[in-house]
Amino acid sequence: MAFPRSHRPGSDGERALQAQLGSADRADRFYDDQVLDHLNPLMRSFVRRQRMFFLATSDASGACDNTLRAGPPGFLSVLDSRTVAWPEFRGNGVMASMGNIAENPQVGLLLVDFVEDTVGLHVNGRAALVDVATMAKAGVRADSPAGGTARLWVRVEVEEAYIHCSKHIPLLARLDKQVEWGTDDMKRKGGDYFGVGEHRSAGPARSMNLDAG
Repeated sequence: MAFPRSHRPGSDGERALQAQLGSADRADRFYDDQVLDHLNPLMRSFVRRQRMFFLATSDASGACDNTLRAGPPGFLSVLDSRTVAWPEFRGNGVMASMGNIAENPQVGLLLVDFVEDTVGLHVNGRAALVDVATMAKAGVRADSPAGGTARLWVRVEVEEAYIHCSKHIPLLARLDKQVEWGTDDMKRKGGDYFGVGEHRSAGPARSMNLDAG
């Protein structure tokens, strides 16, 4: 369903800015025409064919994190019109997104199709960390491309779903890339691409020179 005028999505801050900048009427039209509290059939189809999405989380104090999740089409499962879920596999061990969700369940997913329709979909909602056994009992299973099983799942109850318009999304070509899923080889994972470890090991003097340059 669309949101009634008495209960608009979004924050008090955005509504205050809409009033200040004179965009309230345009915002209302967008809410009426484009924002749902569930995934309609076209949205569900879009989700199922995506190979990646961006995940925004924040901790209890509001400190934010944004990351990428990727996999073969369908790795982001549509359980029903109001629920999506994905498996979490072995990563760098930091658990930044999962730790944030443990403190603050509000999440934002952004799915972008760069190679066919150049359009995006926002999915905002409340996330929960769910153990593998519980998902398996519900008939949902996943194996990583590396052959390992999921360590846990993230399940999201959809609160808002709406389009990210096409006009500034670039059209890209999909190229094959040989991926060693699950590797712990630092070189194959990109190594110290940004030189963080190298600069730290060089000591304060070298760091000061880099800053000056």
